[in-house]
Amino acid sequence: MTVPLPDLTGDYVLDPAHTRIGFVARHAMVTKVRGSFTAFEGTAHLDGGDPARSAGQVTIKSESIETGVAQRDQHLRTNDFLDAPTYPEITFRSTSVEPRSDSDFRVTGDLTIKETTRPVTIDFEYTGNAVDPYGNLRVGLEGSVTISRKEFGITWNAALEGGGVLVGDKVVLEFDISAIKQV
Repeated sequence: MTVPLPDLTGDYVLDPAHTRIGFVARHAMVTKVRGSFTAFEGTAHLDGGDPARSAGQVTIKSESIETGVAQRDQHLRTNDFLDAPTYPEITFRSTSVEPRSDSDFRVTGDLTIKETTRPVTIDFEYTGNAVDPYGNLRVGLEGSVTISRKEFGITWNAALEGGGVLVGDKVVLEFDISAIKQV
């Protein structure tokens, strides 16, 4: 059963078991490394009647970064990249929501990584809603944004023998969200 957009108005929490916050970065100029964060929490207020009045925030634990390669994950947690012991959280707080169509929304907000805060704009697609077998109303959103890691003070790199660098500057942040309405 699908709920009409105006009836979605309310407060939501991200369901970490069904939400993925991931990233993609170029490696050695020839391939992409994909990873995700496994520990995060987030909330949102959705206004189905006036989506521009919606808002959201996410807090990610830096140390929860995973790419499937333990040695690389450990390196990403060091000062060369996220410096997880010093900066344990990455945060995003929306500042505006712009409806682009019935299912597309542009969410602008402040992304903070390693004490550097910069505005980013994430294009989201509303993928639908459903009542799960436990009676929870869920909404789905998918979005992504490309950032420059250098703009957040993440500048480590290594030159390649044939030219180029080991890690690309552009990182795509990916959001596959399942949020549960709070009663």
